[in-house]
Amino acid sequence: MGTFVLILLLLAATFGVLGAVLKIALVLVLSAVLAIVLLAWIGAWYVRSRIRNVERELYRRAEQERRWREAYDVSVARDEPAGPTGELGDGSP
Repeated sequence: MGTFVLILLLLAATFGVLGAVLKIALVLVLSAVLAIVLLAWIGAWYVRSRIRNVERELYRRAEQERRWREAYDVSVARDEPAGPTGELGDGSP
Protein backbone atom coordinates (compact mmCIF):
# COMPACT_ATOMS: atom_id res chain seq x y z
CA MET A 1 0.00 0.00 0.00
CA GLY A 2 2.83 2.37 0.86
CA THR A 3 4.53 1.64 -2.47
CA PHE A 4 1.30 2.44 -4.32
CA VAL A 5 1.01 5.81 -2.57
CA LEU A 6 4.67 6.55 -3.31
CA ILE A 7 4.16 5.79 -7.01
CA LEU A 8 1.10 8.05 -7.11
CA LEU A 9 3.07 10.87 -5.47
CA LEU A 10 5.91 10.45 -7.97
CA LEU A 11 3.43 10.55 -10.87
CA ALA A 12 1.83 13.69 -9.43
CA ALA A 13 5.28 15.30 -9.08
CA THR A 14 6.11 14.34 -12.65
CA PHE A 15 3.03 16.05 -14.01
CA GLY A 16 3.48 19.12 -11.80
CA VAL A 17 0.34 18.66 -9.74
CA LEU A 18 1.98 17.46 -6.53
CA GLY A 19 0.94 20.59 -4.63
CA ALA A 20 -2.71 20.14 -5.60
CA VAL A 21 -2.63 16.43 -4.72
CA LEU A 22 -1.09 17.13 -1.32
CA LYS A 23 -3.65 19.86 -0.63
CA ILE A 24 -6.52 17.54 -1.52
CA ALA A 25 -5.04 14.78 0.63
CA LEU A 26 -4.62 17.22 3.51
CA VAL A 27 -8.24 18.36 3.20
CA LEU A 28 -9.46 14.75 3.18
CA VAL A 29 -7.37 13.77 6.20
CA LEU A 30 -8.34 16.85 8.20
CA SER A 31 -12.01 16.33 7.33
CA ALA A 32 -11.84 12.76 8.60
CA VAL A 33 -10.08 13.87 11.81
CA LEU A 34 -12.65 16.62 12.37
CA ALA A 35 -15.52 14.18 11.83
CA ILE A 36 -14.04 11.71 14.33
CA VAL A 37 -13.45 14.42 16.94
CA LEU A 38 -16.95 15.80 16.45
CA LEU A 39 -18.54 12.36 16.79
CA ALA A 40 -16.51 11.67 19.94
CA TRP A 41 -17.58 15.02 21.43
CA ILE A 42 -21.25 14.39 20.62
CA GLY A 43 -21.00 10.88 22.08
CA ALA A 44 -19.44 12.15 25.31
CA TRP A 45 -22.11 14.87 25.62
CA TYR A 46 -24.88 12.29 25.09
CA VAL A 47 -23.43 9.92 27.70
CA ARG A 48 -23.09 12.74 30.26
CA SER A 49 -26.65 13.83 29.53
CA ARG A 50 -28.00 10.32 30.04
CA ILE A 51 -26.03 9.90 33.28
CA ARG A 52 -27.44 13.20 34.61
CA ASN A 53 -30.98 12.08 33.70
CA VAL A 54 -30.53 8.74 35.46
CA GLU A 55 -29.10 10.44 38.57
CA ARG A 56 -31.98 12.93 38.59
CA GLU A 57 -34.53 10.11 38.26
CA LEU A 58 -32.89 8.09 41.05
CA TYR A 59 -32.89 11.13 43.33
CA ARG A 60 -36.54 11.83 42.52
CA ARG A 61 -37.53 8.25 43.27
CA ALA A 62 -35.55 8.22 46.53
CA GLU A 63 -37.27 11.43 47.63
CA GLN A 64 -40.66 10.04 46.67
CA GLU A 65 -40.00 6.84 48.60
CA ARG A 66 -38.78 8.81 51.63
CA ARG A 67 -41.92 10.96 51.61
CA TRP A 68 -44.08 7.87 51.21
CA ARG A 69 -42.39 6.19 54.17
CA GLU A 70 -42.82 9.29 56.32
CA ALA A 71 -46.47 9.59 55.34
CA TYR A 72 -47.27 5.99 56.28
CA ASP A 73 -44.87 5.53 59.18
CA VAL A 74 -46.90 4.87 62.32
CA SER A 75 -43.84 4.65 64.55
CA VAL A 76 -43.25 8.39 64.29
CA ALA A 77 -44.50 10.17 67.42
CA ARG A 78 -47.32 12.52 66.54
CA ASP A 79 -49.08 15.14 68.59
CA GLU A 80 -52.45 13.49 68.98
CA PRO A 81 -55.11 14.76 71.33
CA ALA A 82 -55.34 12.90 74.58
CA GLY A 83 -58.17 10.40 74.89
CA PRO A 84 -60.89 10.46 77.54
CA THR A 85 -59.61 10.35 81.09
CA GLY A 86 -62.28 8.13 82.53
CA GLU A 87 -63.54 4.76 81.50
CA LEU A 88 -66.39 4.44 79.08
CA GLY A 89 -69.81 4.75 80.60
CA ASP A 90 -68.73 6.25 83.93
CA GLY A 91 -70.58 9.50 83.13
CA SER A 92 -67.59 11.84 83.36
CA PRO A 93 -67.54 14.64 80.80
